[in-house]
Amino acid sequence: MRLTLPLLLIALLSGITYADDLQPLRVANQKSTIKALLEASGESKNVPYEIRWSEFPSASPLGEALNAGAVDIGALGDAPYVFALGAGASLKVVSIIHSEGRNTTALVVPKDSPIKTVADLKGKKIVTGRGSIGHYLAIKALATAGLTSQDVQFIFLLPSESRLVLDNGTADAWATWDPYTTVVTSQSQARVLISGNKLLSNHLYLAATSQAIADKRPQLDDFVARLDRAYAWANVHPNEYAAAQAKITGLPLAVHVEVAKDTHLTPVAIDDAVISGLQATADTYQKEGLLLTHIDVSQGFDKSFNAKRAPFSQASR
Repeated sequence: MRLTLPLLLIALLSGITYADDLQPLRVANQKSTIKALLEASGESKNVPYEIRWSEFPSASPLGEALNAGAVDIGALGDAPYVFALGAGASLKVVSIIHSEGRNTTALVVPKDSPIKTVADLKGKKIVTGRGSIGHYLAIKALATAGLTSQDVQFIFLLPSESRLVLDNGTADAWATWDPYTTVVTSQSQARVLISGNKLLSNHLYLAATSQAIADKRPQLDDFVARLDRAYAWANVHPNEYAAAQAKITGLPLAVHVEVAKDTHLTPVAIDDAVISGLQATADTYQKEGLLLTHIDVSQGFDKSFNAKRAPFSQASR
């Protein structure tokens, strides 16, 4: 049911009273990043429905939770979202945020590595998360040198484990994303072999289950708007955003400050160009044999949410 004006006013004034006709929104979260952003920006206040958070260590189990209907909405990168759709998940992208930074995603090697070009990776070991955006970056990077995933050996681990195998020489390269790119380049002096800035969309997809869209549309509309405003706030409050993240990740504050100041977040409309770009990702995975069947990703977007989103220039006022 739609939130009536009296209920909305009560909810906004109380800050703790939830509208009786609005069900809780179950939000999947990776390492509390979205939750921390909403709290730091003040957007977690005066929510006229309950937000129930579920924490996940990476995108893969988050996608599985969405697929199982255990949560209503969660954020995924290009590659993890493709895998979620490939697993048969009934999902729709309701919001997209583009992250533009120096090394939002990157393929890095140890500082003294003899590897100088992507072509030098032939026969080498690359560590990354299976089905992660790092995995996709590695495949795209290899293609620039005429190589495929068959020309290298992948080691699939979580980011915390990945850095260890890069530092101890078990892996020759690490395909990862910020803040890990900043951590490993600043603390271990790892070299960026190739950045994902020109190879990937660097989009973050906020995906909701079809059931949630049908049953909790008012909550989703409100949540998407809050998140847009929160990202707009982060653009102009990098120090505060960094501090909130550092409390959760345990990484040095300086790392998060560097990432936050170097990253600009902008909303992206759900349009045919975005859908075509994600289709290319799915087709790449099918070509690599990581997806066994063709996926029509156009079924995984809901353009009707575009009408509810305001440009950051308006949302941040």
